[in-house]
Amino acid sequence: MSSSIRLVLVLHNHQPIGNFDGVMEQAYQDSYLPFLEVFEPYESLKLAIHTSGSLIEWLDEHHPEYLDRLAALVSAGRLEIVGGAFFEPILTMIPPRDRVGQITSYTEWLNNRLGCDVQGMWMPERVWEQTLTSDLATAGIRYTVLDDFHFKNGGWTEDQLHGYYLTENNGQLVSVFPGSEKLRYTLPFAEPHETIDYLRHVASVQPNAIVTFGDDGEKFGTWPDTKAHVYEHGWLHRFFDALVENQDWIHVTTPTEALNNVAPLGKIYIPESSYREMTEWALPAEQQKKYEDVHHSLEEQGQWEPVAPFIRGGFWRNFKVRYPETGEMYARMLEVSNRLAELRGEGQQSSQLDQAQIELYRGQCNCSYWHGAFGGVYLPHLRNAVYNHLIAADNLIDEHLGQGRTDGDWVTGEAADYNLDARHEVRLASNSLVAYAAPAAGGSLYELDIRSICHNVLATLARRPEAYHRKVLAGPAGADGDVASIHDRVVFKQEGLDKEVSVYDSYLRKSLVDHFYDLDVSLDEIATNGYREQGDFVTGSYEGKLRRAADKMQVMMTRDGHVDGHPVRITKGVTLESGGSELEIAYLLEGLPTDQPLHFGIELNFAGMPSGADDRFFHSGDGNSIGQLGERLDQIDVQSLHLVDGWLGVDCGLSIDRPTSIWTHPISTVSQSEGGFEMVHQSVVVLPHWILQADESGRWSVKLRLAIDTSQAESRMAEAECAVGN
Repeated sequence: MSSSIRLVLVLHNHQPIGNFDGVMEQAYQDSYLPFLEVFEPYESLKLAIHTSGSLIEWLDEHHPEYLDRLAALVSAGRLEIVGGAFFEPILTMIPPRDRVGQITSYTEWLNNRLGCDVQGMWMPERVWEQTLTSDLATAGIRYTVLDDFHFKNGGWTEDQLHGYYLTENNGQLVSVFPGSEKLRYTLPFAEPHETIDYLRHVASVQPNAIVTFGDDGEKFGTWPDTKAHVYEHGWLHRFFDALVENQDWIHVTTPTEALNNVAPLGKIYIPESSYREMTEWALPAEQQKKYEDVHHSLEEQGQWEPVAPFIRGGFWRNFKVRYPETGEMYARMLEVSNRLAELRGEGQQSSQLDQAQIELYRGQCNCSYWHGAFGGVYLPHLRNAVYNHLIAADNLIDEHLGQGRTDGDWVTGEAADYNLDARHEVRLASNSLVAYAAPAAGGSLYELDIRSICHNVLATLARRPEAYHRKVLAGPAGADGDVASIHDRVVFKQEGLDKEVSVYDSYLRKSLVDHFYDLDVSLDEIATNGYREQGDFVTGSYEGKLRRAADKMQVMMTRDGHVDGHPVRITKGVTLESGGSELEIAYLLEGLPTDQPLHFGIELNFAGMPSGADDRFFHSGDGNSIGQLGERLDQIDVQSLHLVDGWLGVDCGLSIDRPTSIWTHPISTVSQSEGGFEMVHQSVVVLPHWILQADESGRWSVKLRLAIDTSQAESRMAEAECAVGN
């Protein structure tokens, strides 16, 4: 008989805020429900499950019977519910007040709904910094689970990790279980006997050891090919059978039982880190490739294993640098959090503020703030969902202040460092719209919120190099008939992706981006970035001024730049009127050469309005479609173009005071997800452009109006309210 060992199994079940109902239902049917059905008859086994708040709210609405079954297992002493931050934020990304608030509010929800006594929490993406210890302890958390990779980074060896440790910050203590990387790769991909053999080895070298498995529940059915492997081919039954057959020495227990019956192995201070793959994904693309090359080279030489514990990749917070669009989202989240905290600090209370707090927490869900083997930031519906909740929180705060969408017409304008770049941006807001302008970043608009539908039409994403693009260029590769981890799969979800990965953007895809082109440039060259930029205005710094009046606010931005060496000044003003759902945009170009024409274009982007559906289309003002969104258009001598998204119920109409040529084309990215590599539509470029000839004083001007019509969406909302009332 082997020496006894305790096995702690912790499942982490999560679906992000904004995920499609169909995706969540499929995950329920493929993973969460069948796992529970297989587990329930094994009455001698115990389990710990963490379910993220975004998923559990969906389950409570769509499958409350599943939560009732969890509650029954809790009552029977077979299931421990692991808590966490309510809506799965990366804790290092949000203020301490929100960390504690998210954790305590979720603990209360779980205790009330499932009849449990939450003792521990799941650490989202296992992103750890030592100062989190105090926040966890303040929130009433006794333990969490991190990867053994964290401990090895601190100098601990494999043989020192069969238990749990205490960690401390400012005199506050939390217990930390090291999750086994070995088990992360054997469960469920290797046959059960391999796990049993590994546990037998651990038991032989350390009697009364604790081995912890903590990983995604979606590995058991939702990840590619795992449903057939885990359930149809009986892997999970065989695994549970093996545990029962060896329960004379393998004691399957819960984290709290392990804490209560086994002393800690000691104390540890854990370096900031995450799981190994996450640290690699956090690196810049070129550094990722170098990391991978060194890794593979050392593996081939048999030298990787001794040095692996001392090698880390990047720092999670730098995802906000890798993807500046997530930095914008992060800054917007902090703005809302700070507004709310200021009012709370003044002692203000209301139902609107309570609901705004929940909307803020939902807007902190981590998934769209980073990217690795999952779609993450590359998935527009996840970015849109985050902005939806942040804008909703802002609306509720304004309602509390008596300045909501229905509190009469109003307009405000403020200048501050909204995007955390140490330079001032300008925020224009009315009942209907909120616009953020960045004078120092090309004088662009980088956020435009439609308040009635809580939608940011500038939640864009630029095309940029990724380390995995070289896998796309190398072509698809299977798993030789075996069930592979998502980290090893190379699967194409569309053909021709290798032809798309070389098109990258040198600037963020925002609006009011000012271009000067060659006279004969083509739409194809524009769409594929095969053109020459003559000017230095795209990312150049403009001087910004905020002009206030009682009934309107205006940001005026000016830059003295150059077009092929010739000095040119651009002045552009963006005006929002009281109660307005329209932006007036005026351009004045000065210093233009009078003896030659120039090709000038103003780029606008519209995000969250996908292509490929008949109710998402362009029209020229009469409502009749002239092409689906995402199609390339070459309109000549027109003065208007509208973009309609019937699902959102919005019509974005651009009108121009002089005859104009307009190009449109989609921005799509080649990105990876757990299902493989795919093209993802990110935004629609609308590009009015002119071959302009200056007047005798070297001047040229144009005025544009961007009108946002949400009458269709508001009509639906009114009908829905009537239906609820009846």
